[in-house]
Amino acid sequence: MNVIFDIGKVLIDFDFEGFVHRVLGDEAAAQAVIDAMWNSGDWNELDRGVLSDEEVLLRFIDHAPQYEKEIRLVFSKIAQCPGKRQSTIPIIQALKAGGHKVYFLSNYFYFLMHTAPEALDFTRYMDGGIFSCTVKMTKPDAQIYRLLCDRYGLVPSECVFIDDTPRNVEAAKALGMRGIHYTGQDMDTLLKQILG
Repeated sequence: MNVIFDIGKVLIDFDFEGFVHRVLGDEAAAQAVIDAMWNSGDWNELDRGVLSDEEVLLRFIDHAPQYEKEIRLVFSKIAQCPGKRQSTIPIIQALKAGGHKVYFLSNYFYFLMHTAPEALDFTRYMDGGIFSCTVKMTKPDAQIYRLLCDRYGLVPSECVFIDDTPRNVEAAKALGMRGIHYTGQDMDTLLKQILG
């Protein structure tokens, strides 16, 4: 069996809203920045990796120009947002010890990869994977799932895909994979679901 993990909010913590509140310490400013960045739809452009960071930042700022300073501050400190999970490497090792291949398929952006590489240290235990920014496409686009399968010779019916976003899980299922919606279950429970 091939097990394919999303990264953010599955293998690492990524509480962007909490992070913004901690950085800014002001409720109104934090919500405005969250709406301008995370909730605007332009966050996907970061993950897609076609536009430069500055181009995407300007899009964020267009949504809330009065908070330009705060938006730039939040982005400059984004390396503080991802958090390691102690259970990540053990679940990868448990799956591999059981003879399974383990991959990642993640919407992730260059700036975060380069400023917080330690958050991704678990990837060295995996059999491969794709970061969206490196292939200029994002989930739930069917092409990125097909690319993963083609790159590693995976048969969809032999794959389990785990993601915290329902539409990404549905996209995987539409291609013939078994899908698991990750909702915060502990890794022992998740492991049982994967092997189920």
